[in-house]
Amino acid sequence: GSPTDWLHRARSDLNLARLFRPEGVLFEDLCFHAQQAAEKALKAVLIANSVAAPNIHSIRRLIDLLPEKLDLPREVQDAAGLTDYAVSSRYPGDFEPVDKDEHREAVRLAEAVVAWAADLIGN
Repeated sequence: GSPTDWLHRARSDLNLARLFRPEGVLFEDLCFHAQQAAEKALKAVLIANSVAAPNIHSIRRLIDLLPEKLDLPREVQDAAGLTDYAVSSRYPGDFEPVDKDEHREAVRLAEAVVAWAADLIGN
């Protein structure tokens, strides 16, 4: 897809992540959408800069692939922490439950990445 297509999907995930938590929905699942929003926004930026977007979920690795000429805001760097929501928190296991504050922070970081990507792409 085009950078615009990727950004469109990133915004969709961001809107899901922002949802007031419906009854029976875990914060982990909302945070997964925050991670997906950041991942797709970064892939939009990569594609816009003629860099192939690999089929990976690691925000850190995607950030590392960005052209050095790009100025990365602190929030974009900090978004690397969202990777934990891509896999580990989506399945039962040994992890601390995600709380409201963690969810709020995940959404804040995802919003920053999507806004940064939209500014770069001009969309």
